[in-house]
Amino acid sequence: MRGAFVTGKYPNIFDEYGYPKEEIQKKVEDAFCTLFYGTEEERIYHVVDPDMGYVEDTGNHDVRSEGMSYAMMMCVQMNRQEEFDRLWKWVKTYMYMEEGENAGYFAWSCQTNGTKNAYGPAPDGEEFFAMALFFASHRFGDKEGIFCYEKEARDILHTCLHKGEKDGLGKPMWNKENHLIKFITECDFTDPSYHLPHFYELFSMWANEEDRPFWEEAAKASRMYLKKACHERTGLCGEYADYDGTPRNWSLSEDRHDWYYSDAYRTIANIALDYVWFEKEDWACEVADKLQRFYYEEGDSNGVYLIDGTKVEDMKALHPVAVIATNAQASLAAKGKYAKDFVEQFYQTPLRKGDRRYYDNCLYFFALLALSGNYRVW
Repeated sequence: MRGAFVTGKYPNIFDEYGYPKEEIQKKVEDAFCTLFYGTEEERIYHVVDPDMGYVEDTGNHDVRSEGMSYAMMMCVQMNRQEEFDRLWKWVKTYMYMEEGENAGYFAWSCQTNGTKNAYGPAPDGEEFFAMALFFASHRFGDKEGIFCYEKEARDILHTCLHKGEKDGLGKPMWNKENHLIKFITECDFTDPSYHLPHFYELFSMWANEEDRPFWEEAAKASRMYLKKACHERTGLCGEYADYDGTPRNWSLSEDRHDWYYSDAYRTIANIALDYVWFEKEDWACEVADKLQRFYYEEGDSNGVYLIDGTKVEDMKALHPVAVIATNAQASLAAKGKYAKDFVEQFYQTPLRKGDRRYYDNCLYFFALLALSGNYRVW
């Protein structure tokens, strides 16, 4: 095993490309302050007195397990325990389900007043909650009740794997046979951007002991899966895909999901961060190069594409800033000639304002953390 987890050295790509270290760190800190305490047109975080807070999906005007878990990860990376605890208490107060088929999971969407919009979970929220809580345990130290972070993380992962085993109510979030995460618990297909092998490596060390072998296999399985899901020429993947990597056009509302669109942008960012932390697969470098070559020579951040690079006419990306951010984060693994160009484009790109800022700016901030050497294992 190589990578920053072993060496403790997290590359600062901005510094390597000549940006002043003080300026880089200020850029990171200013972005956090904007997202959490900026103007109404900038922030996504809201304080709820006396001791809670939430992050709003400003495009859909709700609170999602995705966004809350993302914000918790931002806070632990930035050493902001107060905001972390406020977010986690809101999650446990309003999103956690104590009864019914999905007891032990978190509702994927709530209104800003805490009322649940749905009683189903989204696996990407659960895996980010667990990882952020483990990091909080190691960085902040465990406290009592819901702030015994390590216990909470282990409980989440136990539910993700063993849901329904005793009482037949609900289903696990991972397919226990192939070790791959599901799109939702009821479906036997997946979302490539949900695959976080770098998280599973750590779960294999920190989860309940009896589940550690599963997580070790899950890390291997997800890396193999991502090779299947990312197109051999372009590096693009579908939003949803079958277990063989084939893009899947499924939705409750008949919207298509077989293209490189909103969810899918996260995939290359995850692959690149996995490479930095563990450096297990040189393939990560190859796919990062392919994706950057495609976007530099054929695509643009406003376009929508099938995974073979075919442009979808009369469609524009809903989150172009997210495309710029994740293309830049690919430079953590890229070895090709375009890596610097994408980093420089991202460095000059401001945070997005307006209704659609939530998703773009979450991926923006993660890219900023990763490229500055501040997205770390704690």
